[in-house]
Amino acid sequence: MLELLTIVIFFWLVAKVIGLALKLTWGVAKIVAGILIGLAFPALFVIIFFVGGIALMIPLVMLAIAGGILKACL
Repeated sequence: MLELLTIVIFFWLVAKVIGLALKLTWGVAKIVAGILIGLAFPALFVIIFFVGGIALMIPLVMLAIAGGILKACL
């Protein structure tokens, strides 16, 4: 009987750890996407005003990656 109780508690703890890992992953993805957006917008304005051309793609790709991360987490 004690073995059965131990197995049940073990599986309950495994489920809790998996839930915590998913919450942590979601939080990290939000932080990474926020940093990418925070870096991409100023770079986008600088490039629009001063450089133009192919360099415009870098901040747009950063914004697309951040949006993809957020969309994948929902």
